[in-house]
Formats: sequence, structure tokens, C-alpha cells
Amino acid sequence: MRPTGGGRFGPIALTLMAGSCAPPPSPQPVPAPLRVEAAALPPVASYADHDFALSGRMIQGGLLTGTAPADTRALVFDGKPIRVAPDGRFIIGLDRDHPASALIEATLDGGRGLRQRFAIAPREWDIQSLPTLPRGTTPTPEFVRRRAAEQAMIAAARAINPATDGWRQTFRWPVTGRVSGHFGSQRIYAGEPGAYHSGTDIARGAGTPVAAPADGVVILASPPTFSIEGNLLLIDHGMGLNSAFLHLSRIDVKAGDRVRQGQVVGAIGMTGRATGPHLHWGLKWNEARIDPELLVAPMR
Repeated sequence: MRPTGGGRFGPIALTLMAGSCAPPPSPQPVPAPLRVEAAALPPVASYADHDFALSGRMIQGGLLTGTAPADTRALVFDGKPIRVAPDGRFIIGLDRDHPASALIEATLDGGRGLRQRFAIAPREWDIQSLPTLPRGTTPTPEFVRRRAAEQAMIAAARAINPATDGWRQTFRWPVTGRVSGHFGSQRIYAGEPGAYHSGTDIARGAGTPVAAPADGVVILASPPTFSIEGNLLLIDHGMGLNSAFLHLSRIDVKAGDRVRQGQVVGAIGMTGRATGPHLHWGLKWNEARIDPELLVAPMR
């Protein structure tokens, strides 16, 4: 879900001191998700002598880029180590439900430590209450076994971490069309929350080409066809950031291929759990799910 108005937030400098796919089917039509504006961020001053800089949207679902001090030997975000490129650049993903603050810590040459806590602006999500509908039927043991195997394949692919610099690029839409589902929307079935929508849905006709939003390496390409995702394609953009393309009618690349931004990698379909032809585009940084609409320019 993209906030309306406000544009992109500018770079933010910090001075440091000595971290599933489609919603369950519903038997009745549900209104399209709403676009809700993110909370405004207060202006932050820039300092010429700052030790550490971040830029991007400091909101839930956002992706930040930063530059660490030249003598950084280790960087930790919310208690977990993150990678730093040789030039000191790195990225940080903020999950849909990230708390109101985050902590970044750096270990420098000689054992010196730097740490800074910064605020994360909240988002309001489209929450649809369906009080008379149950969440769904109980999965069969066969489905549970199949799904566990599929999730293990996806986790193994995302653990590959190939060398690629696609994360440095400005991302482009993989396809244009009507945005039929926004990141973060969620349904409440008879008081029980369903899984939130983990990506952006773009409705177009079956067979419409899908292009890589940035350079990367293919880390998973169906077959097999997954029970929920259908024909699934995963492209790693480096530094723990990867794209997932679901419900494809065909996939034009294979695992291990290097792809360039704008290269056709497949086509829209409605395989797996889909009620019509569309592309579900998901973005994930390590374990954090990112809002794809925050990384691209407004669709024309």
C-alpha cells in the first residue's frame, strides 16, 4: 500500500555515539484495499561530520540505504548482523510490523562501538473485518506435508546469497497495470486474523511479459508448481534483498542465471492460488517483508 501524497523523504543523516502470498479465498466479494497515508516524519538535520548516514523511508515496510564509517568492522541492526559492501554501503529493511524504533550498532577498528536508535513511523493498514466468515477449512495432512516441503525449498533458495549489485539500483515496475492488491492489507475472519498481504498485485492479461525490476541472480524457478504461489520465480538482488514473482504462466529463466534490469523473465498467469490473471510481486530483505511500491516511481 503506497502512502498518498508527500513524495519521497529526503536523505536523513544520523550522528552516532562512542535487523505469504495471497490471502485465504473468500466466497464473497471484498472491496479493493484502500490507500492510506503514512505518518509524516519530522525534519531531521544533516551534519557535515556525521559518522553514519541513512536515506530512504523510515516507515514500516520501507527500505533504507546507508554508508558506514570507513573503519567499520561489524554492523548490527536490531540485534542481528548485516552485511556491509567494500565501499561501506548497506541496506536495512523495515518489516510491515516493525516497532516504533530501531537500533543500529557498529564495531570499529580497535573495538570502539557506535550505536544509534532512530524512530520508525507507523502505517495504517487496510484491515477488513468479515465477522460472519470463517478463516477457512482445516488443511489436510497431505497439504501440510507438501507445504512444508515447498517452504523448505524457498528458504534454501533465499539462503544462497549470490554476489550481485542490483540492490544499488532504482527499482522499476516489473509490469504495469491496475494495482489490485496493496502490501499490508489484511482480513479478520470471525475475529481471527488472516495473513497480511505480503506484496503488490498487478492485474493484467495472461501472457503479459514480466521484467526484472533490478539486476540480480535467479535463485529459484519453477517447476515444481507450488500449491499457493503457482509458478514461482525468485530473483536475488544482493545484500539479502530478493524479489518473488507468483502465479506466472511461464518462466523464461533458470536457477543460476544472471538477469539485467528490464529483462523479460516470465509472463503473467493465474497458477497456484489465484482467482484471475495477475502478478504478485513480493520483496524481502532477510526476514523483513518490504512494500514494493515504496521502491518504485508512481506508475504511469
